[in-house]
Amino acid sequence: MNLLLDTCTLLWAWGQPEKLSRRLQGLLRDPHNHVWVSAASAWELATKHRVGKFPHGGHILAEWDERIARDGYRPLAIAFKHALRAGSIPGPHRDPFDRMIAAQGLIETLRIATPDPEIAALGADTIW
Repeated sequence: MNLLLDTCTLLWAWGQPEKLSRRLQGLLRDPHNHVWVSAASAWELATKHRVGKFPHGGHILAEWDERIARDGYRPLAIAFKHALRAGSIPGPHRDPFDRMIAAQGLIETLRIATPDPEIAALGADTIW
């Protein structure tokens, strides 16, 4: 299975794995699954850290590449096709990070690991 982690899911996997569903915990442990992390998550967390909504996140941001590599996650860059799709998905949800992750999931055929119903409402295939 190819999974794309929503930002909150990534943070919980790193620091509070008990918040993940049992199903998702198993999927993340399964070496046959490929787990992706969007550049949108790095962008979102860096933005939240800058504006004070993620005040203790400096160490996570400083260790970003090492954490991704350590856990065997695959980085997913933002391409023009992702940006165009994110901006074009119909619906009232305005969060640009959710829209980007939904667009990447749709284009790259990735199931998004998230408890957030707003991402599913954007048409993405989600799992929790």
